[in-house]
Amino acid sequence: MAFSLKLKRGVVIMTTAMAGLLMPAVHAADVAAEPHPGQELTPQILFDMLLAEIALARGRLDYSLPLYERLARTTKDARVARRATEIALFARRMDMAQETARIWADADPESEDAQRVLSGAIAGAQMPSEQIEMRLAESLAKAGPRLPGALLSLNRVLAPVEDKQRVRKIVERVTEPYMDMAEAHFARAHAASGARDMQASLASLNEALVRRPDWSQAVLLKAQIEQTMDPQAAEKTLAGFLESHPDDVDVLRGYGRVLLGNKRYAQARTAFEKVLEREDGDDASRYAVGIIALEMRDIDVAERVFKRLSQSGYADGDGVQTGLAQVAEARGQLDEAIAHYDAVEDVPRRERAQLRIAQLLVKEGRFDEARKRLRALGTDDATRANYLLVEAQLMRDAGRMEEAVSAVDEGLRIKPDDPDLLYESAMLADRLGRTEAMEGRLRKIIALSPDYAHAYNALGYWMADRGERLGEAEALIRKAVELRPEDPFIMDSLGWVLYRRGQFEEARQLLERAYQIRPDPEIAAHLGEVLWEMGNQDEARKTWQMAAKDHPENDTLVSVMRRYGQ
Repeated sequence: MAFSLKLKRGVVIMTTAMAGLLMPAVHAADVAAEPHPGQELTPQILFDMLLAEIALARGRLDYSLPLYERLARTTKDARVARRATEIALFARRMDMAQETARIWADADPESEDAQRVLSGAIAGAQMPSEQIEMRLAESLAKAGPRLPGALLSLNRVLAPVEDKQRVRKIVERVTEPYMDMAEAHFARAHAASGARDMQASLASLNEALVRRPDWSQAVLLKAQIEQTMDPQAAEKTLAGFLESHPDDVDVLRGYGRVLLGNKRYAQARTAFEKVLEREDGDDASRYAVGIIALEMRDIDVAERVFKRLSQSGYADGDGVQTGLAQVAEARGQLDEAIAHYDAVEDVPRRERAQLRIAQLLVKEGRFDEARKRLRALGTDDATRANYLLVEAQLMRDAGRMEEAVSAVDEGLRIKPDDPDLLYESAMLADRLGRTEAMEGRLRKIIALSPDYAHAYNALGYWMADRGERLGEAEALIRKAVELRPEDPFIMDSLGWVLYRRGQFEEARQLLERAYQIRPDPEIAAHLGEVLWEMGNQDEARKTWQMAAKDHPENDTLVSVMRRYGQ
């Protein structure tokens, strides 16, 4: 980078600025465009500039920055002040950046860069709100035709301020003179959203849209906020805008994202396909179509999409490989699926892909390969113990109890007080009929981790299922409910213990609520039994039969249906 300082008498002196090695350089065209204050280049100024640049090239910011800050104050030259500001920002000296940026802005009032850096330096500095407001108000007053953009940049400028309530108050005060402009209301909406006042944010956005009804940016922010409060309202907002603006691709793309978030897969897919009709190169929308096609089990479309993305070099290569792996899984091509999962590179996706490979290998009966995969993932004792837990769960689900016990015991030797390993060990002990070991491990978890809800639940359910110590069982399960009130399996346990204690109606209500949240076959088995004992045999049969369609081999469901002759 070359830096020039023009003298009053027309002489141009060039100095080599090696600081480009450390930070982005100022382009020569930018420097030439900046006004010249007619500052005479004295020997002292030249010496200080050379010294500052040499110090900067050697990484001595502590020496270069004070020199440039002094040069900016003495020369009042926009180019010198700009250079000083760059160095101050690079050194994260917001106090100096604020001072030199003000000199830069005063020397070149028309410079958008100067105003933007000044505002950012002000916001990043630890100064009273009143001073920040004064500087921002000055900046807005000088913005001229740049005022709409300056209003929209307010929240970005204030991003370094951690107190978002403070940011909101500042934005509201400095935008007060501009309430006839949609951008001022948008800035207020953004600030209110940051302060978690969503209703106020929506009100400001509605005001912005009154002034600019066709403003897609405001519509998208409104829908984004609505999505967190009322997903149906977000759909309605975007659909209504698209009725009058069917060619707005940004809103159409946002509409697809909202529909996808609401699991309205067919409509979301249609929206993204319309985006692609207008912008065939939008690979992000094409990727969304592929993901939706997988959800809809449209494997042919998913395969075409992910193959095209693979050929086009889509940025999210790991996502494409995962999509192709799922396509191969759906086709029963497990070796091909494993190959695609193996191509996933970045953490944490690679770890998830390797876990899925282990599951597929277990499904194929290739147990040794699965265990080898899992054991290769552990890079230290803590992670190795976590993968030993996964190994134990996979072996347990495959019915290989000895290997499951071996894996969990190995994990407990590494982390003897780990609640998840202890819980898995307790469940294995229960499966093997070692009830004393099971109870002891669950009670150890409760002692070590009093907020581990599943330990209370498992111990209480074990007692209730055997009709033993029902008072203690209920107390344990109610503690689990207190810790996790919306967990359907814990609701099921409480319903079951109440049934065992003869409180049929309360049990029915709880079990029906649990089954609505999670239509699990074991919850269905319990609900059906309660309904049968209450004299509602038809409803019981219907509950069991519906669950049996999706889970014909569930042991608990099959057992209870046989017991009642179904």
